[in-house]
Amino acid sequence: MQVLSVTPEIFPLIKTGGLADVTGALPIALAGKGVAMRTLIPGYPQVMAAFKKKKAVYQYPLLQGGKASIHAVQIAGLDLFVLDAPHLFDRPGGPYGNATGADWPDNWRRFAALSQVGGDIAGGAISGYQPDIVHAHDWQSAMALAYMRYGKAVGVPSLITVHNLAFQGQFGAGIFGELGLPGVAMALDGVEYYGGVGYLKAGLQAAWAITTVSPTYAQEIRSPEFGMGLDGLINMRAIDLHGIVNGIDVDIWNPETDKHLVANYSAETLAARAKNRKAVEDRFNLESDDSPIVCVVSRLTWQKGMDILAAVVDGIVTAGARLAILGSGDAGLEGALLAAAARHRGRIGVVVGYDEALSHIMQGGCDAIVIPSRFEPCGLTQLYGLRYGCVPVVARTGGLADTIIDANEAAISAGVATGFQFAPNNGGALVHAVHRLVSAHANPAVWSSIQRQGMKADVSWDRSAEKYVELYRLLLSKRVA
Repeated sequence: MQVLSVTPEIFPLIKTGGLADVTGALPIALAGKGVAMRTLIPGYPQVMAAFKKKKAVYQYPLLQGGKASIHAVQIAGLDLFVLDAPHLFDRPGGPYGNATGADWPDNWRRFAALSQVGGDIAGGAISGYQPDIVHAHDWQSAMALAYMRYGKAVGVPSLITVHNLAFQGQFGAGIFGELGLPGVAMALDGVEYYGGVGYLKAGLQAAWAITTVSPTYAQEIRSPEFGMGLDGLINMRAIDLHGIVNGIDVDIWNPETDKHLVANYSAETLAARAKNRKAVEDRFNLESDDSPIVCVVSRLTWQKGMDILAAVVDGIVTAGARLAILGSGDAGLEGALLAAAARHRGRIGVVVGYDEALSHIMQGGCDAIVIPSRFEPCGLTQLYGLRYGCVPVVARTGGLADTIIDANEAAISAGVATGFQFAPNNGGALVHAVHRLVSAHANPAVWSSIQRQGMKADVSWDRSAEKYVELYRLLLSKRVA
């Protein structure tokens, strides 16, 4: 089965968050299940630099304002189509914005181009390659399904995975004339969205199937609270909606072999985590004692509930925990957390920014990781936590609720608890969860049981990849029918 994946990010080439981890791991997980996935990605500078031989398999004299070409390459075990369009993607900064963090004003054009190419490939543009299915990810590639719907690939099955419904790709109606779509597409059942053009909305409308990255999130987005204005459309498509929880790359995230760690360990050698713990204490200038270290590895944003955390850090310290925080984002939240670290020297440490190696050490050395997200389509950091014996403390929402078994009395007695859930998602409930954590941590037998149970959890892509295969087969059967 040939599947074309269209995505703005893929690990290890270009990553801003969990989307890249998913699109990088899924093709490898599918390879052993009879699915050959090729991924179309933009030719950002770091992507173009990753391969030397550049022989185009398709060329565009004009694509959204300039020349472009498609290269077929293999990098890091991934089969890729790279869209080389220098006028759109050869620029400094991140994939979506400049060094100051401001979005590129032509993002509508950049990702319309990516999507148009996805639609062209689906329609047979590349000699010798015809995908059976097209799998798009998030708003940046959602329009590929619209180009398919109104072009040559209308009969090719498609699905879109929503990694975060909050990011929708909404643009003014004035861009429509430059998209190369027929006039009938600018309609309520097409790409039109509140008088403008909605990229994600267009993909949700055109897709043969819709997936989210956890079952609970699939249900949550059917409500006005989580639907972000699209709940009406999603409810209309409810029969085509599927929730498939993400996995992680268990070769990269493996405490027994992780080269970022000061000391490797397994569920049978948890005592070895002490050296990683000491590394965390040193890096975050924390006092060395027996109290649990609770870490945060997150974007510092409202969605991630970082304002909830910032408001109760004093209560978390009073409850008997230390905090190690790694992240960046909202300037006000960065300031509030740095101020808290100044108030509680030795009890709270903050590193502003993102450091992949440090994030591994934190998972390998901290006792727990707190994730107070207001909504969380899946979440990956709690899965890393399970894998590393860094016990997750999570808000009861989305994929967090699907992947963590709360350490209530019954679950502890049965030996199945893997973390701590709290609800409602407010400061009082979060502090109460930390009190529960501190109490459990004080009982070595209970704590090691929670750690080991989490480390036994299957957080790989294996089961989830099987579910994608089942969905692909279902879509192919509809095409035949």
